[in-house]
Amino acid sequence: MQSRGEEVLKTAAITKIYPDGTQALRGVDFDLARGEVHGLLGENGAGKTTLSKILSGILRPTSGDVFVNGKKAEVRHPKEALKLGVGMVHQHFTLVRNFTAFENILLGTDVNPKGAGASKARQEILALSKDVGLGVELDAKVEDLALGAQQRVELLKMLYRKVQILILDEPTSSLTAPETVDLFKAVRRLKEEGKSAIFITHKLNEVLEICDRITVLRHGEVSGRIEAANADTKTLARMMVGRDVVFDLVKEPSHAGDPILEVSDLVVRGNRGEDAVKGVSFAVRRGEIFGIAGVEGNGQTELEEALSGVRRPSRGKIKLGGLEISSLSNNEIRKHSVGLIPEDRRQMGLILDMSVAENSILGREWERRFRGQGIALAWAKVKDHASRLIRSFEILVKGPDSPAKSMSGGNQQKVVVSRELTDDPDFVLAAQPTRGLDVAASDYIRRLLLKTRDSGKGVLVISADLDEVLQLSDVIGVMYEGKLLEVGPTEKMTRHKVGMLMGGVKE
Repeated sequence: MQSRGEEVLKTAAITKIYPDGTQALRGVDFDLARGEVHGLLGENGAGKTTLSKILSGILRPTSGDVFVNGKKAEVRHPKEALKLGVGMVHQHFTLVRNFTAFENILLGTDVNPKGAGASKARQEILALSKDVGLGVELDAKVEDLALGAQQRVELLKMLYRKVQILILDEPTSSLTAPETVDLFKAVRRLKEEGKSAIFITHKLNEVLEICDRITVLRHGEVSGRIEAANADTKTLARMMVGRDVVFDLVKEPSHAGDPILEVSDLVVRGNRGEDAVKGVSFAVRRGEIFGIAGVEGNGQTELEEALSGVRRPSRGKIKLGGLEISSLSNNEIRKHSVGLIPEDRRQMGLILDMSVAENSILGREWERRFRGQGIALAWAKVKDHASRLIRSFEILVKGPDSPAKSMSGGNQQKVVVSRELTDDPDFVLAAQPTRGLDVAASDYIRRLLLKTRDSGKGVLVISADLDEVLQLSDVIGVMYEGKLLEVGPTEKMTRHKVGMLMGGVKE
Protein backbone atom coordinates (compact mmCIF):
# COMPACT_ATOMS: atom_id res chain seq x y z
CA MET A 1 0.00 0.00 0.00
CA GLN A 2 1.48 3.34 -1.01
CA SER A 3 1.91 5.99 1.66
CA ARG A 4 -0.66 8.75 1.73
CA GLY A 5 -0.01 12.46 1.87
CA GLU A 6 -1.07 14.73 4.68
CA GLU A 7 -4.73 14.99 5.54
CA VAL A 8 -6.42 17.93 3.81
CA LEU A 9 -10.04 17.31 4.74
CA LYS A 10 -11.79 15.43 7.52
CA THR A 11 -15.28 15.06 8.93
CA ALA A 12 -15.97 13.95 12.51
CA ALA A 13 -19.34 12.42 13.48
CA ILE A 14 -21.32 14.36 10.87
CA THR A 15 -25.07 13.99 11.39
CA LYS A 16 -27.82 15.55 9.29
CA ILE A 17 -31.53 15.49 10.15
CA TYR A 18 -33.83 17.27 7.72
CA PRO A 19 -36.85 19.30 8.92
CA ASP A 20 -39.25 16.48 8.00
CA GLY A 21 -37.39 14.16 10.40
CA THR A 22 -35.43 12.24 7.77
CA GLN A 23 -31.96 11.36 9.09
CA ALA A 24 -29.65 11.42 6.09
CA LEU A 25 -26.31 11.05 7.91
CA ARG A 26 -25.51 9.26 11.16
CA GLY A 27 -22.10 10.10 12.62
CA VAL A 28 -20.08 9.97 9.39
CA ASP A 29 -16.28 10.07 9.62
CA PHE A 30 -14.47 10.72 6.34
CA ASP A 31 -10.96 11.84 5.45
CA LEU A 32 -9.11 12.90 2.30
CA ALA A 33 -5.34 13.07 1.77
CA ARG A 34 -3.34 15.45 -0.39
CA GLY A 35 -2.90 14.08 -3.90
CA GLU A 36 -5.61 11.45 -3.38
CA VAL A 37 -8.72 10.55 -5.37
CA HIS A 38 -11.18 9.16 -2.83
CA GLY A 39 -14.28 7.37 -4.12
CA LEU A 40 -17.61 7.85 -2.37
CA LEU A 41 -20.15 5.10 -3.06
CA GLY A 42 -23.59 4.17 -1.81
CA GLU A 43 -27.11 3.32 -2.86
CA ASN A 44 -29.60 6.07 -3.67
CA GLY A 45 -30.52 7.68 -0.37
CA ALA A 46 -27.33 6.49 1.36
CA GLY A 47 -26.25 10.08 2.13
CA LYS A 48 -23.59 10.81 -0.54
CA THR A 49 -25.29 13.95 -1.85
CA THR A 50 -25.98 15.26 1.65
CA LEU A 51 -22.34 14.81 2.68
CA SER A 52 -21.04 16.48 -0.49
CA LYS A 53 -23.41 19.43 0.01
CA ILE A 54 -22.18 19.86 3.59
CA LEU A 55 -18.54 19.83 2.46
CA SER A 56 -19.25 22.37 -0.31
CA GLY A 57 -21.24 24.75 1.92
CA ILE A 58 -24.69 24.16 0.45
CA LEU A 59 -26.02 22.49 3.63
CA ARG A 60 -25.08 22.74 7.29
CA PRO A 61 -24.78 19.61 9.44
CA THR A 62 -27.09 19.05 12.40
CA SER A 63 -24.04 18.06 14.41
CA GLY A 64 -20.41 17.10 13.87
CA ASP A 65 -17.36 18.95 12.59
CA VAL A 66 -15.51 19.59 9.33
CA PHE A 67 -11.75 20.14 9.30
CA VAL A 68 -9.80 21.60 6.35
CA ASN A 69 -6.00 21.41 6.47
CA GLY A 70 -6.16 20.45 10.13
CA LYS A 71 -8.33 23.40 11.21
CA LYS A 72 -11.98 23.28 12.20
CA ALA A 73 -14.04 24.99 9.50
CA GLU A 74 -17.49 26.59 9.61
CA VAL A 75 -18.63 26.11 6.02
CA ARG A 76 -21.92 28.00 5.84
CA HIS A 77 -21.93 28.96 2.15
CA PRO A 78 -20.29 27.78 -1.10
CA LYS A 79 -18.24 31.01 -1.14
CA GLU A 80 -16.76 30.08 2.23
CA ALA A 81 -15.95 26.61 0.93
CA LEU A 82 -14.18 28.12 -2.10
CA LYS A 83 -12.11 30.37 0.19
CA LEU A 84 -11.02 27.19 1.98
CA GLY A 85 -10.07 25.63 -1.36
CA VAL A 86 -13.08 23.29 -1.64
CA GLY A 87 -15.18 23.33 -4.82
CA MET A 88 -17.88 21.08 -6.25
CA VAL A 89 -18.58 20.19 -9.88
CA HIS A 90 -22.24 19.17 -9.91
CA GLN A 91 -23.73 16.39 -12.00
CA HIS A 92 -26.08 18.93 -13.61
CA PHE A 93 -23.80 21.77 -14.69
CA THR A 94 -24.36 25.23 -13.19
CA LEU A 95 -23.37 27.21 -16.29
CA VAL A 96 -25.16 30.11 -17.98
CA ARG A 97 -25.87 28.63 -21.40
CA ASN A 98 -25.91 31.86 -23.41
CA PHE A 99 -22.63 33.08 -21.88
CA THR A 100 -19.26 32.13 -23.36
CA ALA A 101 -16.96 29.66 -21.61
CA PHE A 102 -14.69 32.57 -20.63
CA GLU A 103 -17.60 34.54 -19.14
CA ASN A 104 -18.77 31.50 -17.17
CA ILE A 105 -15.31 30.86 -15.72
CA LEU A 106 -15.10 34.47 -14.48
CA LEU A 107 -18.70 34.63 -13.25
CA GLY A 108 -18.75 35.49 -9.56
CA THR A 109 -15.14 36.73 -9.47
CA ASP A 110 -13.91 40.33 -9.32
CA VAL A 111 -12.76 40.22 -12.95
CA ASN A 112 -14.95 41.76 -15.66
CA PRO A 113 -14.63 39.61 -18.82
CA LYS A 114 -14.61 42.83 -20.86
CA GLY A 115 -12.66 44.93 -18.36
CA ALA A 116 -9.04 45.79 -17.68
CA GLY A 117 -8.14 42.49 -16.02
CA ALA A 118 -9.67 40.29 -18.71
CA SER A 119 -6.50 39.82 -20.76
CA LYS A 120 -4.47 38.68 -17.75
CA ALA A 121 -7.30 36.33 -16.67
CA ARG A 122 -7.50 34.84 -20.16
CA GLN A 123 -3.78 34.06 -20.18
CA GLU A 124 -4.02 32.49 -16.75
CA ILE A 125 -6.98 30.31 -17.81
CA LEU A 126 -5.21 29.26 -21.01
CA ALA A 127 -2.14 28.29 -19.01
CA LEU A 128 -4.31 26.27 -16.60
CA SER A 129 -6.05 24.64 -19.54
CA LYS A 130 -2.78 23.61 -21.15
CA ASP A 131 -1.17 22.49 -17.89
CA VAL A 132 -4.01 20.13 -16.93
CA GLY A 133 -5.10 19.12 -20.42
CA LEU A 134 -8.55 20.74 -20.33
CA GLY A 135 -8.81 22.27 -23.78
CA VAL A 136 -11.80 24.62 -24.18
CA GLU A 137 -12.77 27.17 -26.83
CA LEU A 138 -13.09 30.14 -24.46
CA ASP A 139 -15.14 32.36 -26.79
CA ALA A 140 -17.72 29.70 -27.65
CA LYS A 141 -21.13 29.94 -26.03
CA VAL A 142 -21.77 27.14 -23.56
CA GLU A 143 -24.96 26.12 -25.37
CA ASP A 144 -22.83 25.34 -28.45
CA LEU A 145 -20.36 23.14 -26.55
CA ALA A 146 -20.58 19.37 -26.18
CA LEU A 147 -21.24 18.11 -22.66
CA GLY A 148 -17.63 17.01 -22.25
CA ALA A 149 -16.46 20.55 -23.06
CA GLN A 150 -19.03 22.00 -20.66
CA GLN A 151 -17.61 19.83 -17.91
CA ARG A 152 -14.11 21.11 -18.71
CA VAL A 153 -15.47 24.64 -18.28
CA GLU A 154 -16.79 23.67 -14.83
CA LEU A 155 -13.40 22.23 -13.86
CA LEU A 156 -11.54 25.31 -15.10
CA LYS A 157 -13.96 27.49 -13.16
CA MET A 158 -12.93 25.68 -9.97
CA LEU A 159 -9.21 25.63 -10.78
CA TYR A 160 -9.20 29.38 -11.59
CA ARG A 161 -10.49 29.91 -8.06
CA LYS A 162 -7.43 28.05 -6.68
CA VAL A 163 -9.46 25.07 -5.48
CA GLN A 164 -7.29 22.32 -3.98
CA ILE A 165 -10.12 19.88 -3.16
CA LEU A 166 -12.56 18.96 -5.95
CA ILE A 167 -15.86 17.21 -5.30
CA LEU A 168 -16.90 15.49 -8.55
CA ASP A 169 -20.55 14.39 -8.50
CA GLU A 170 -21.32 11.69 -11.11
CA PRO A 171 -18.73 13.30 -13.42
CA THR A 172 -19.04 10.78 -16.28
CA SER A 173 -22.84 10.39 -16.38
CA SER A 174 -23.19 12.41 -19.61
CA LEU A 175 -19.80 11.76 -21.25
CA THR A 176 -18.81 9.61 -24.19
CA ALA A 177 -16.14 6.94 -23.67
CA PRO A 178 -13.37 9.15 -25.20
CA GLU A 179 -14.50 12.12 -23.06
CA THR A 180 -14.31 9.93 -19.95
CA VAL A 181 -10.74 8.96 -20.87
CA ASP A 182 -9.87 12.67 -21.22
CA LEU A 183 -11.46 13.48 -17.86
CA PHE A 184 -9.47 10.76 -16.11
CA LYS A 185 -6.26 12.07 -17.67
CA ALA A 186 -7.04 15.52 -16.29
CA VAL A 187 -7.85 14.14 -12.82
CA ARG A 188 -4.53 12.27 -12.76
CA ARG A 189 -2.68 15.46 -13.76
CA LEU A 190 -4.38 17.34 -10.91
CA LYS A 191 -3.42 14.56 -8.54
CA GLU A 192 0.23 14.85 -9.64
CA GLU A 193 0.05 18.56 -8.77
CA GLY A 194 -1.00 17.71 -5.24
CA LYS A 195 -4.71 18.43 -5.61
CA SER A 196 -7.28 16.04 -4.16
CA ALA A 197 -10.68 14.84 -5.36
CA ILE A 198 -13.77 13.16 -3.97
CA PHE A 199 -15.21 11.05 -6.79
CA ILE A 200 -18.94 10.26 -6.42
CA THR A 201 -20.31 7.72 -8.87
CA HIS A 202 -22.49 4.64 -9.37
CA LYS A 203 -20.09 3.15 -11.92
CA LEU A 204 -18.03 0.62 -10.01
CA ASN A 205 -15.49 -0.05 -12.77
CA GLU A 206 -14.70 3.66 -12.96
CA VAL A 207 -14.20 4.06 -9.23
CA LEU A 208 -11.77 1.13 -9.32
CA GLU A 209 -9.89 2.72 -12.23
CA ILE A 210 -9.46 6.27 -10.95
CA CYS A 211 -9.60 6.11 -7.12
CA ASP A 212 -6.97 5.35 -4.50
CA ARG A 213 -9.38 4.64 -1.64
CA ILE A 214 -13.12 4.07 -1.46
CA THR A 215 -15.59 4.86 1.32
CA VAL A 216 -19.05 3.30 1.15
CA LEU A 217 -22.16 4.75 2.80
CA ARG A 218 -25.26 2.72 3.64
CA HIS A 219 -28.35 4.16 5.35
CA GLY A 220 -26.41 7.29 6.27
CA GLU A 221 -23.51 5.48 7.92
CA VAL A 222 -20.06 4.39 6.78
CA SER A 223 -20.44 0.70 5.96
CA GLY A 224 -16.80 0.25 5.03
CA ARG A 225 -13.55 1.62 3.63
CA ILE A 226 -11.20 -0.17 1.29
CA GLU A 227 -8.10 0.46 -0.80
CA ALA A 228 -9.07 0.42 -4.49
CA ALA A 229 -6.20 -1.98 -5.19
CA ASN A 230 -7.83 -4.53 -2.84
CA ALA A 231 -11.39 -4.11 -4.16
CA ASP A 232 -13.50 -5.53 -6.98
CA THR A 233 -17.02 -4.79 -8.21
CA LYS A 234 -18.65 -7.62 -6.25
CA THR A 235 -17.00 -6.53 -3.00
CA LEU A 236 -18.08 -2.92 -3.49
CA ALA A 237 -21.64 -3.90 -4.39
CA ARG A 238 -21.86 -6.05 -1.25
CA MET A 239 -20.64 -3.13 0.85
CA MET A 240 -23.26 -0.87 -0.75
CA VAL A 241 -26.34 -3.06 -0.43
CA GLY A 242 -25.43 -5.47 2.36
CA ARG A 243 -25.74 -8.61 0.24
CA ASP A 244 -24.23 -10.21 -2.84
CA VAL A 245 -25.32 -8.67 -6.16
CA VAL A 246 -25.33 -10.84 -9.29
CA PHE A 247 -24.07 -8.71 -12.20
CA ASP A 248 -24.48 -11.20 -15.00
CA LEU A 249 -27.75 -10.42 -16.76
CA VAL A 250 -28.89 -13.53 -18.60
CA LYS A 251 -30.16 -12.37 -21.99
CA GLU A 252 -31.81 -15.12 -23.98
CA PRO A 253 -31.58 -14.97 -27.81
CA SER A 254 -34.08 -12.57 -29.32
CA HIS A 255 -37.08 -13.96 -31.16
CA ALA A 256 -38.11 -10.77 -32.92
CA GLY A 257 -41.48 -10.67 -34.63
CA ASP A 258 -43.45 -8.06 -36.51
CA PRO A 259 -42.79 -4.34 -36.01
CA ILE A 260 -44.74 -2.82 -33.11
CA LEU A 261 -43.36 0.73 -33.53
CA GLU A 262 -42.50 2.28 -36.91
CA VAL A 263 -40.96 5.74 -37.17
CA SER A 264 -40.59 7.30 -40.63
CA ASP A 265 -38.70 10.49 -41.57
CA LEU A 266 -39.47 12.08 -38.20
CA VAL A 267 -38.63 15.75 -37.68
CA VAL A 268 -39.17 17.34 -34.27
CA ARG A 269 -38.45 20.94 -33.31
CA GLY A 270 -36.68 21.85 -30.07
CA ASN A 271 -37.57 24.57 -27.59
CA ARG A 272 -35.70 27.23 -29.58
CA GLY A 273 -37.47 26.42 -32.84
CA GLU A 274 -34.55 24.46 -34.34
CA ASP A 275 -34.89 20.95 -35.77
CA ALA A 276 -33.73 18.77 -32.86
CA VAL A 277 -34.70 15.48 -34.58
CA LYS A 278 -33.78 15.43 -38.27
CA GLY A 279 -35.46 12.84 -40.47
CA VAL A 280 -35.13 9.83 -38.15
CA SER A 281 -36.47 6.44 -39.28
CA PHE A 282 -36.38 3.09 -37.46
CA ALA A 283 -38.59 0.21 -36.32
CA VAL A 284 -38.91 -1.70 -33.05
CA ARG A 285 -40.13 -5.30 -33.34
CA ARG A 286 -42.00 -7.47 -30.87
CA GLY A 287 -39.65 -9.56 -28.73
CA GLU A 288 -36.81 -7.05 -29.23
CA ILE A 289 -35.06 -4.28 -27.35
CA PHE A 290 -34.03 -1.46 -29.68
CA GLY A 291 -31.44 0.73 -27.94
CA ILE A 292 -30.69 4.32 -28.89
CA ALA A 293 -27.29 5.44 -27.62
CA GLY A 294 -25.99 8.99 -27.61
CA VAL A 295 -24.65 11.78 -25.47
CA GLU A 296 -27.50 13.77 -23.96
CA GLY A 297 -28.52 16.83 -25.97
CA ASN A 298 -28.46 15.20 -29.41
CA GLY A 299 -32.23 15.08 -29.91
CA GLN A 300 -33.08 12.11 -27.69
CA THR A 301 -35.33 14.14 -25.37
CA GLU A 302 -37.31 15.58 -28.27
CA LEU A 303 -37.60 12.12 -29.84
CA GLU A 304 -38.90 10.64 -26.58
CA GLU A 305 -41.41 13.46 -26.18
CA ALA A 306 -42.69 13.03 -29.76
CA LEU A 307 -43.09 9.26 -29.32
CA SER A 308 -44.94 9.73 -26.03
CA GLY A 309 -47.32 12.45 -27.27
CA VAL A 310 -45.81 15.29 -25.24
CA ARG A 311 -44.36 17.12 -28.27
CA ARG A 312 -45.96 17.23 -31.72
CA PRO A 313 -43.61 16.33 -34.61
CA SER A 314 -43.39 18.81 -37.46
CA ARG A 315 -42.99 16.08 -40.08
CA GLY A 316 -43.00 12.32 -40.44
CA LYS A 317 -45.07 9.43 -39.13
CA ILE A 318 -45.21 7.35 -35.95
CA LYS A 319 -47.14 4.09 -36.15
CA LEU A 320 -47.93 1.83 -33.22
CA GLY A 321 -49.18 -1.59 -34.25
CA GLY A 322 -50.07 -0.11 -37.62
CA LEU A 323 -52.06 2.77 -36.08
CA GLU A 324 -50.92 6.33 -36.83
CA ILE A 325 -50.31 8.04 -33.45
CA SER A 326 -48.32 11.14 -34.49
CA SER A 327 -51.14 13.50 -33.50
CA LEU A 328 -52.32 11.68 -30.35
CA SER A 329 -51.85 13.10 -26.86
CA ASN A 330 -49.94 11.38 -24.07
CA ASN A 331 -53.14 10.11 -22.44
CA GLU A 332 -54.49 8.85 -25.76
CA ILE A 333 -51.27 6.95 -26.52
CA ARG A 334 -51.34 5.29 -23.09
CA LYS A 335 -54.74 3.77 -23.93
CA HIS A 336 -53.09 1.68 -26.69
CA SER A 337 -51.23 -0.67 -24.31
CA VAL A 338 -48.13 1.52 -24.01
CA GLY A 339 -45.83 1.94 -21.02
CA LEU A 340 -43.97 5.27 -20.92
CA ILE A 341 -40.96 5.71 -18.62
CA PRO A 342 -39.82 9.35 -19.05
CA GLU A 343 -36.20 10.43 -18.74
CA ASP A 344 -36.94 12.88 -15.92
CA ARG A 345 -38.81 10.99 -13.22
CA ARG A 346 -39.05 14.01 -10.93
CA GLN A 347 -40.51 16.39 -13.52
CA MET A 348 -42.40 14.10 -15.91
CA GLY A 349 -42.88 10.80 -14.12
CA LEU A 350 -44.07 11.82 -10.65
CA ILE A 351 -45.76 14.60 -8.72
CA LEU A 352 -43.46 14.66 -5.71
CA ASP A 353 -45.90 16.24 -3.26
CA MET A 354 -48.47 13.53 -4.01
CA SER A 355 -48.54 10.16 -2.26
CA VAL A 356 -47.24 6.91 -3.69
CA ALA A 357 -50.87 5.82 -4.14
CA GLU A 358 -51.73 8.91 -6.18
CA ASN A 359 -48.59 8.54 -8.28
CA SER A 360 -49.30 4.86 -8.89
CA ILE A 361 -52.30 5.75 -11.08
CA LEU A 362 -51.03 8.93 -12.78
CA GLY A 363 -52.22 8.83 -16.38
CA ARG A 364 -54.55 5.96 -15.51
CA GLU A 365 -56.93 7.69 -13.13
CA TRP A 366 -59.62 7.53 -15.84
CA GLU A 367 -59.71 3.73 -15.69
CA ARG A 368 -62.92 2.21 -14.36
CA ARG A 369 -61.11 -0.06 -11.88
CA PHE A 370 -60.10 2.98 -9.82
CA ARG A 371 -63.52 4.62 -9.81
CA GLY A 372 -66.35 4.51 -7.32
CA GLN A 373 -69.77 6.04 -7.87
CA GLY A 374 -69.86 8.57 -10.68
CA ILE A 375 -66.47 10.13 -11.38
CA ALA A 376 -65.07 9.94 -7.84
CA LEU A 377 -61.94 7.91 -7.20
CA ALA A 378 -62.32 4.86 -5.00
CA TRP A 379 -59.39 5.48 -2.68
CA ALA A 380 -59.52 2.05 -1.10
CA LYS A 381 -59.02 0.50 -4.54
CA VAL A 382 -56.23 2.96 -5.38
CA LYS A 383 -54.38 2.18 -2.13
CA ASP A 384 -54.81 -1.56 -2.62
CA HIS A 385 -53.33 -1.18 -6.13
CA ALA A 386 -50.38 0.85 -4.77
CA SER A 387 -49.78 -1.70 -2.00
CA ARG A 388 -49.59 -4.51 -4.57
CA LEU A 389 -47.03 -2.54 -6.58
CA ILE A 390 -44.98 -1.84 -3.44
CA ARG A 391 -44.82 -5.57 -2.69
CA SER A 392 -44.34 -6.83 -6.26
CA PHE A 393 -41.66 -4.31 -7.24
CA GLU A 394 -39.84 -4.24 -3.87
CA ILE A 395 -40.38 -0.50 -3.37
CA LEU A 396 -38.85 0.64 -0.07
CA VAL A 397 -41.42 3.03 1.39
CA LYS A 398 -43.51 3.15 4.58
CA GLY A 399 -46.77 2.70 2.71
CA PRO A 400 -49.08 3.99 -0.05
CA ASP A 401 -49.79 7.23 1.83
CA SER A 402 -46.12 8.25 1.92
CA PRO A 403 -45.23 11.27 -0.25
CA ALA A 404 -43.13 10.46 -3.31
CA LYS A 405 -40.57 13.11 -2.31
CA SER A 406 -39.71 11.12 0.84
CA MET A 407 -38.21 8.25 -1.20
CA SER A 408 -34.73 7.79 -2.67
CA GLY A 409 -34.27 8.25 -6.41
CA GLY A 410 -34.14 4.50 -6.99
CA ASN A 411 -37.45 3.92 -5.25
CA GLN A 412 -39.05 6.87 -7.03
CA GLN A 413 -38.01 5.24 -10.30
CA LYS A 414 -39.47 1.93 -9.15
CA VAL A 415 -42.83 3.66 -8.64
CA VAL A 416 -42.71 4.95 -12.23
CA VAL A 417 -41.58 1.61 -13.65
CA SER A 418 -44.14 -0.38 -11.65
CA ARG A 419 -46.97 1.89 -12.84
CA GLU A 420 -45.90 1.54 -16.49
CA LEU A 421 -45.13 -2.20 -16.55
CA THR A 422 -47.72 -3.72 -14.22
CA ASP A 423 -50.40 -4.07 -16.91
CA ASP A 424 -48.12 -5.93 -19.33
CA PRO A 425 -48.10 -3.32 -22.14
CA ASP A 426 -47.42 -4.32 -25.76
CA PHE A 427 -44.82 -1.57 -26.15
CA VAL A 428 -42.54 0.13 -23.62
CA LEU A 429 -40.56 3.34 -24.13
CA ALA A 430 -37.89 3.63 -21.43
CA ALA A 431 -35.82 6.82 -21.52
CA GLN A 432 -32.72 6.90 -19.29
CA PRO A 433 -34.35 4.14 -17.18
CA THR A 434 -31.51 3.81 -14.64
CA ARG A 435 -29.89 7.26 -14.72
CA GLY A 436 -28.57 8.18 -11.30
CA LEU A 437 -29.56 4.85 -9.77
CA ASP A 438 -27.38 2.60 -7.65
CA VAL A 439 -26.18 -0.80 -8.77
CA ALA A 440 -29.01 -2.81 -7.18
CA ALA A 441 -31.84 -0.60 -8.48
CA SER A 442 -30.26 -0.48 -11.96
CA ASP A 443 -29.93 -4.25 -12.07
CA TYR A 444 -33.53 -4.72 -10.96
CA ILE A 445 -34.99 -2.39 -13.62
CA ARG A 446 -32.86 -3.84 -16.42
CA ARG A 447 -34.09 -7.33 -15.54
CA LEU A 448 -37.68 -6.10 -15.73
CA LEU A 449 -37.08 -4.67 -19.22
CA LEU A 450 -35.55 -7.96 -20.37
CA LYS A 451 -38.52 -9.84 -18.92
CA THR A 452 -40.86 -7.56 -20.92
CA ARG A 453 -38.89 -8.27 -24.11
CA ASP A 454 -38.85 -12.02 -23.43
CA SER A 455 -42.65 -12.00 -23.15
CA GLY A 456 -42.88 -10.90 -26.77
CA LYS A 457 -43.31 -7.18 -26.23
CA GLY A 458 -41.42 -4.40 -27.99
CA VAL A 459 -39.05 -2.22 -25.94
CA LEU A 460 -37.30 1.01 -26.95
CA VAL A 461 -34.50 2.08 -24.58
CA ILE A 462 -33.02 5.56 -24.98
CA SER A 463 -29.91 5.93 -22.83
CA ALA A 464 -26.68 7.88 -22.52
CA ASP A 465 -25.21 4.95 -20.55
CA LEU A 466 -23.17 2.98 -23.07
CA ASP A 467 -22.94 -0.07 -20.78
CA GLU A 468 -26.70 -0.13 -20.45
CA VAL A 469 -27.33 0.05 -24.18
CA LEU A 470 -24.80 -2.69 -24.95
CA GLN A 471 -26.10 -4.91 -22.16
CA LEU A 472 -29.81 -4.69 -22.97
CA SER A 473 -30.15 -4.12 -26.71
CA ASP A 474 -30.66 -6.52 -29.59
CA VAL A 475 -30.34 -3.67 -32.09
CA ILE A 476 -28.50 -0.38 -31.49
CA GLY A 477 -28.89 2.99 -33.18
CA VAL A 478 -26.54 5.86 -32.34
CA MET A 479 -27.97 9.38 -32.30
CA TYR A 480 -25.79 12.40 -33.01
CA GLU A 481 -26.94 15.96 -33.71
CA GLY A 482 -30.51 14.83 -34.28
CA LYS A 483 -29.76 11.99 -36.68
CA LEU A 484 -29.29 8.24 -36.39
CA LEU A 485 -25.72 7.91 -37.64
CA GLU A 486 -25.85 4.12 -37.82
CA VAL A 487 -28.13 1.22 -36.85
CA GLY A 488 -27.05 -2.39 -36.48
CA PRO A 489 -27.33 -5.61 -34.47
CA THR A 490 -25.57 -5.43 -31.11
CA GLU A 491 -22.99 -8.08 -32.04
CA LYS A 492 -21.70 -5.78 -34.79
CA MET A 493 -21.82 -2.58 -32.72
CA THR A 494 -18.68 -2.83 -30.59
CA ARG A 495 -18.04 -0.62 -27.58
CA HIS A 496 -15.35 1.25 -29.50
CA LYS A 497 -17.55 1.75 -32.53
CA VAL A 498 -20.56 2.98 -30.54
CA GLY A 499 -18.35 5.26 -28.43
CA MET A 500 -16.87 6.85 -31.56
CA LEU A 501 -20.31 7.25 -33.14
CA MET A 502 -21.54 8.96 -29.95
CA GLY A 503 -18.82 11.53 -30.60
CA GLY A 504 -19.91 11.93 -34.23
CA VAL A 505 -17.11 9.85 -35.77
CA LYS A 506 -18.02 7.22 -38.36
CA GLU A 507 -15.36 4.62 -39.10
